[in-house]
Amino acid sequence: MHYSTKARLLLAGAALSLVTGPAFALDGNDVVAKINNAMSSQGGAKLSAEAVSVDGSDVMLKNAKLSADAGEFTIPLGNIKLDDVAENNGGYTVETVTFDNVQMKDEKANFSASDISISGLVIPANPNGDTLDAVMLYDEAHVGKVVATVEGKQAFSIDDVNMTSEVADDNASVGFDVKVNGIKADLSMIEDPAAKDSLQQLNLTNVDGKISMVGNWELGSGTIAVEEYALDFANVGKLDMAFSLSGYTLDFVRSANETAKAMEANANKEEAQQAANLAMLGLLQRLTFNSAQIRFDDAGITKRALDYAGKQQGTSGEQMAQMLKAMTPMVLSQYNIPELQNMLSAAVNTYLDKPENLTFTAQPEKGVPFPMIMGAAMGAPNTLPTVLGVKVKAND
Repeated sequence: MHYSTKARLLLAGAALSLVTGPAFALDGNDVVAKINNAMSSQGGAKLSAEAVSVDGSDVMLKNAKLSADAGEFTIPLGNIKLDDVAENNGGYTVETVTFDNVQMKDEKANFSASDISISGLVIPANPNGDTLDAVMLYDEAHVGKVVATVEGKQAFSIDDVNMTSEVADDNASVGFDVKVNGIKADLSMIEDPAAKDSLQQLNLTNVDGKISMVGNWELGSGTIAVEEYALDFANVGKLDMAFSLSGYTLDFVRSANETAKAMEANANKEEAQQAANLAMLGLLQRLTFNSAQIRFDDAGITKRALDYAGKQQGTSGEQMAQMLKAMTPMVLSQYNIPELQNMLSAAVNTYLDKPENLTFTAQPEKGVPFPMIMGAAMGAPNTLPTVLGVKVKAND
């Protein structure tokens, strides 16, 4: 995929938040090699440096950079210092990792990130096992202020990002907690006139919010349970998602990464995409769906959206709400799902009368293998709500 330089700069903050887990140590070159082995197994990015030096138990990487997408997207990390590095069963432990402030710019855009650090880093000796000993982990990772500007005007910023992980006493699972605070974006800078007008009428020219994620991963069963994945924005609302699925083992992760690498290496992109689709279809056979929930708590966006949609149709927001209430059962009737139709229609009516919250849950009595879900979707889609135990409610 080819990104414009401006897009790369604006997205670099998100990339940094995702990659501050892996970092670096004693035989400096061996540490970098083991880091890259672990990163290749877990995702595919590559760390490099102009020079690696060792001073006692400390390691310094000079002018380091992190590359992804076969080198097409690179983040300059400056100098990286690893303090109190120790060998650990062929791998390494690192007390703290500190980064220079990151700065990226072109003629129009500028991106910066400061106060970047990692503590309690564990670098595995062999990333090909099936236990947590094969996973690169950390106790805590932190990114301070992140700012992106376009033509001298601030377009996007984050106050800070904090990520923690905790390995269970039996070493069978790892919990994770991610918090992205003080997200601000100036959407008035969007140039498309139609989009700009829509955002102004929806009062979304400036957004301010936060993102949080909490979950746990059991490696044996490959059960990943995200208890909370919340996007909470002032004057808009809070979208909170949770899900659980099994079969997401280290072997599954490695197979998915190998599929992505094979697609990337194939010069015939159409052929590569077809092969990747078949491979991913095979990988999905390994997964089991346990549960999911999507909940939205309104903070004013629903009424503004109804008013805007009504204006586009030459009517009021209240009348638009009544139209949607009338249309919902008519649209759903064609899918032959009477129980869900009645449930969803009732929830929509309640929510549109007084927008507070709307919740969708899928809670089958026991886990449902993905092949069964795909089979139902192709052969009898009207049975899916029953197979997955779908429920809908409003203003609870």
